[in-house]
Amino acid sequence: MLILGAHYRLAFTHSILAFSQVINAATHYQLDYPDLALILALVRGGSLARASQLLKVDVSTVFRAVRRLEAALGQQLFEKSRAGYLPTTLAQSLAEQAERAEQALEAARIGVEQGGEVISGIVRLTCTDSVLQGLLLPALAQFMPNYPALTLELSTSNDFANLSRRDADIALRLTRTPPEHLVGRRLADISYRVCASERYLQSVNTTDLASLTWIAPDDFLPDHPTVSWRRQTLPGVTPGYRCNSMLSVTELVRAGLGVAALPDFLIGDGLRPLGEPLHGYDTVLWLLTRPDCRALRSVVTLFDELGRALKLP
Repeated sequence: MLILGAHYRLAFTHSILAFSQVINAATHYQLDYPDLALILALVRGGSLARASQLLKVDVSTVFRAVRRLEAALGQQLFEKSRAGYLPTTLAQSLAEQAERAEQALEAARIGVEQGGEVISGIVRLTCTDSVLQGLLLPALAQFMPNYPALTLELSTSNDFANLSRRDADIALRLTRTPPEHLVGRRLADISYRVCASERYLQSVNTTDLASLTWIAPDDFLPDHPTVSWRRQTLPGVTPGYRCNSMLSVTELVRAGLGVAALPDFLIGDGLRPLGEPLHGYDTVLWLLTRPDCRALRSVVTLFDELGRALKLP
């Protein structure tokens, strides 16, 4: 028998109460966990056949269970179409709550297995796609397996608006001037170097940078350090390629289409720097969060782990 600790009983109780609040007050039917599991399976599967596989029952059992539940609630949960079973707003809301209960139950099971409380919950993290690829993914691979009950939601963006709007809990940003309303840690200085692929270098003369084909961020990143450097140092150069992310710039350089100033953490195999770092155009990697998030154990845990894993020399 699974015996839940007080912390998990409370979290699970809150989840069940949240489910009940979604239901019209006029109905007296009391939802239970099998009802929620049924709704979640059909939302995830999109069809009776797939839901029956997820629930490990036959198709007719799922069909009858859905019909009974809709009759008991007095509300339609799914609309049948050629695309499958489409959830109504009510079913979608219940499915989202069911996922939270599923996560709470999984955290409780892990806690019992490990003999103590575990870090659980959802943490939303935002960063640029270049930081995600070059820095964050290797860091997550180091420590996330130690937190099986922690769910991480990742989004890529180039601004701080998500933290200000509370769309994210943690941000990794390259900037010299982080917003004053955020708190965080300065992790590393990041420099940029002009780079090209070995293949491209075989056919050009690198002594004249202005004669090379340049790849650069587009107007989506007008204040990027590499844009400022190029306009100051090579004012007559018009890039042959423009991209809306530094990761895309890097991939074009790797494909042998030209040269670009790249952050040092994206300069890997197959790319060769053409000189020293761009003096005066370096930036800083910051790990940032909102002051109110410091009270959330899940956020603090992830923040501390990232701080250790991303501390560059």
